[in-house]
Amino acid sequence: MSRIIGLDHGRRRIGVAVGDTRTGMAFARPALQRRSLVVDLDTVTALARDEDAELVVLGLPRNMDGSEGAQAAAARDFGERLAAIGLSVVYVDERLTTWQAAEQLADEGRRVRRRSGELDSAAARLILQEYLDAHLPPEVEQEAE
Repeated sequence: MSRIIGLDHGRRRIGVAVGDTRTGMAFARPALQRRSLVVDLDTVTALARDEDAELVVLGLPRNMDGSEGAQAAAARDFGERLAAIGLSVVYVDERLTTWQAAEQLADEGRRVRRRSGELDSAAARLILQEYLDAHLPPEVEQEAE
């Protein structure tokens, strides 16, 4: 396995990132506008097929105290449906990733319109990069240095 999809599941959009286990790098892709559950699942499945990815890293929006609320339940439901389709799904705590993504984009001098989905995909990239960093084989870490 070398390609992985990262998702930041939201009510209006799904942020998307694609990563590679050989390089240990994640890149933001255009966010998906939420349509319906069936369309969203089909779109993610097609993306995974196009990227030759079998693993989806899905952000899990926990509350600041670590508990899970309604948004986490919705993300878990979406993940379970992706798993039922045949994709492997792992969850990564996404607390503060949207804030961190906004800070990084601002540091780059970019003003992001909320509706563009750019912020959502930047957050998905951070979620996926966190996963890659935690699961990076030692030989990739050495090449990156």
